[in-house]
Amino acid sequence: MSKASTIAAIALPVGIVALLGFGGTQVLGSMKPRAEKAEEAPRGLAIFTEPVVVDNLKLTVASQGEVRPRREIALSAQISGSVSSVSDKFIDGGFVRRGEVLVRIEDADYELARIRAQSQVASAEQRLIREQAESDIARRDWEELGEGTPSALALREPQLAEARASVDAAKAQLRDAELALERTVIRAPFDGRIRTKAVDIGQFVAPGQSLGIMFGTDIAEISLPLADEELGRLGLNLAFEETREQPGPNVILSADVAGKPRQWQGRITRTAAAINPQTRLISAIATVDDPFGEGADGDAPLAPGLFVTATIDGDTIENIMRAPRAALRKKNEVYVADPGTSTLKIRYVDVIYSDVNHVYMAGGIEPGELAITSPVQAPFDGMSITIAGLESNDDDGDNSNDEPLVADADETQEG
Repeated sequence: MSKASTIAAIALPVGIVALLGFGGTQVLGSMKPRAEKAEEAPRGLAIFTEPVVVDNLKLTVASQGEVRPRREIALSAQISGSVSSVSDKFIDGGFVRRGEVLVRIEDADYELARIRAQSQVASAEQRLIREQAESDIARRDWEELGEGTPSALALREPQLAEARASVDAAKAQLRDAELALERTVIRAPFDGRIRTKAVDIGQFVAPGQSLGIMFGTDIAEISLPLADEELGRLGLNLAFEETREQPGPNVILSADVAGKPRQWQGRITRTAAAINPQTRLISAIATVDDPFGEGADGDAPLAPGLFVTATIDGDTIENIMRAPRAALRKKNEVYVADPGTSTLKIRYVDVIYSDVNHVYMAGGIEPGELAITSPVQAPFDGMSITIAGLESNDDDGDNSNDEPLVADADETQEG
């Protein structure tokens, strides 16, 4: 058998088998049932919403400042001399009461000056008595022997006036000596605390020399810089001063002291006299009464130099709309979800105030509308959306009484 005959004998059966296999596959495929094509509407962007509610807004303003005493003075000597004694309370941080003796200056010289002045007063008064008597004698002699109107010299009136002036001068010198003696004792002019001490026993001091610095503990003040908008939020003007009829806003001051958060209550009593030319801000002055006593937070007084954060109470606005802060887009836009048409609506709102959690609006949106808190790319009016929480209810059938799922606005960010 030839080679060609052998190949033909092998290829013929193989071709027949392949033809039969292809034909069977086509037959089986034609017998398989065909899947029906479902026509589904395109799904809109899935979003989270939260309803707009009516609320009252208590406006507040935050600021910071350093505590300072209302009164702080440098104690100084009015006379010269050597310091003879110093009070145990005249130390850095010492509390003193009004009228309490702080420093004494050696007074021996001033005591001698007072005695000399007293002697001069006695001599001048004796001379005045003598001149008065001689004047009376001259008047009687003229009445008995003289004629006409007597002259002032004949009646010794100039001598009498000189004697009276000498008495007045001697008394003035005595008073001056007594004042100098009194000034050897330096007393606290008001209730307060010693900030620094600059003298001690044996030191010679001159008039005007500083002995130390003390501040009053009756009132503490904090200068709080505010922008013009914040001033209006508090209902204050540039020339505000607290009165009984118009009390200032309340202030809560806070700071960490010894590792613990502390708070003090105060109030705005006035505004600064001028706007700061560098910052263009004006300061509101907050005061705290008795910061080392009743005004303290337990054992933590409101000490000078403490840097505090202030929260100032402003006006209250009633019946305004509130939505999550994440719902605000740009400066005055809020996207609203319409559950009836599953579309997005853009609302232009009148924003009154916003903080990290909420935005408050006076108009442009209605209570109960669903504010979108999810990020939305390229939004437009009528955009197709799917409200999260309503989708599962639609699959179950009746969803007319179901509430939409409310997302946490603090966890959403605008895209």
